[in-house]
Amino acid sequence: MSKGFGERLLWDIAIDQAQEADDGPKSEDAALFFIGSKNSGKTSIILRFLDRDEAPKPTVALEYTFGRRAKGHNIAKDVGHIWELGGGTWLSKLMEVPLNPDTIQHTTLAIVVDLSKPSEIWFTLETLLAAAKSRIESILTEMKQEQPGLKDKLHKKAWERVGEEHSDKTMIDPFLIPLIIIGGKYDVFQDFDSEKRKVICKTLRFIAHTNGATLQFFGLKQEQLVMRMRGLISHHLFGTTMGKSLQVDHNKPLLVAAGHDSLQQIGTPPLSDKDIGRVHAKNPMQLWKHAFTGFFPQDDISNPALVDDPAKDPQYQEAAIDSLRAQKDEELERYRRLCERRSKEAQRANTQTVY
Repeated sequence: MSKGFGERLLWDIAIDQAQEADDGPKSEDAALFFIGSKNSGKTSIILRFLDRDEAPKPTVALEYTFGRRAKGHNIAKDVGHIWELGGGTWLSKLMEVPLNPDTIQHTTLAIVVDLSKPSEIWFTLETLLAAAKSRIESILTEMKQEQPGLKDKLHKKAWERVGEEHSDKTMIDPFLIPLIIIGGKYDVFQDFDSEKRKVICKTLRFIAHTNGATLQFFGLKQEQLVMRMRGLISHHLFGTTMGKSLQVDHNKPLLVAAGHDSLQQIGTPPLSDKDIGRVHAKNPMQLWKHAFTGFFPQDDISNPALVDDPAKDPQYQEAAIDSLRAQKDEELERYRRLCERRSKEAQRANTQTVY
């Protein structure tokens, strides 16, 4: 087929576009990193998203899986990387594996809190948010020589997620990477006293809003919540369109996209009249902390002793290794008793010595 001057075949245009794609920046596979309360439902969320019909097992340390999504009618598929950190708050050091210089620009952080245990919610969020921010700052410091403008780039993207002209701009400090706060075990939470639900919902909305995060509740027994969560994960892993529904009624499962809430709608912290005059808070976050922890005193869940020992988990049984472990435990116990006996003998000898 001949073509006149100024005419271009479809094939020519396709070649040009392919060359432009080769010259441009390469797209990276997106990743989603789940952290949060122990037994809050992280594994269940991942399994339902991947459509795996299996019972969730306790997560030991850090686990990895992935999901695939077909690219239109092509054979090729997008890959979404999924990481999950077990152990609640005390293994936060392992954030260094999924969050690193190679992944920082295409990773979303999802913090899951257990709505059925309000005595752990503030501690969990405060601890994990601080650990994640510290890790991100370490990465930016490490990359400062190679990419000096990276922090400004992440900050600009963060404000694009929230809305650069948001009315609460002076009160918002957006997280530098996409952040999701998930309230797990809504099936239990929905039976709480109305006032308790109201306090928890308002507090989570405040924390999410001031960090530029998306907030969403999840429960296994409600298919609508499962579908919403699958849509949210797909949006962050594969760039699919996310619904713009907004649900802020504490009598219903919350659904608030980043930047779609406001401090005016959230309202004031749940403080009593006598507390309002005597609370000395340096910033609004401390005021909300005082209000929430006053209503729900927090448990310290950072103690490693509270975490299940994976060596005793039946799913990790190995006869030869277990036998050797038992032998070493016996040797250790004999050595402990020997040291204790020698210590007592030394004490008696010192007591009987005449100077």
